[in-house]
Amino acid sequence: MLKIRFKRGGRKKHPFYRIVVINNRTKRDGKVIEELGSYNPLTKIIKINLVRTIIRLEDGAQPTEVVKNLFRKSSLF
Repeated sequence: MLKIRFKRGGRKKHPFYRIVVINNRTKRDGKVIEELGSYNPLTKIIKINLVRTIIRLEDGAQPTEVVKNLFRKSSLF
């Protein structure tokens, strides 16, 4: 099953997250299938490729709760 979830980057106490499509059995920072966007919690900047995200959602990828809330903030849902 495919999940849409965060992949953490950045240094200690300065997180930066990439929104990725990944197999649900893969580790958090494991090999990704596709990168859909990014989120910087310090500056609250959200960048999402809407076309690719909608395609992945239609294909059956399930977003995690945190990513679903982020989509709501960016008015995708």
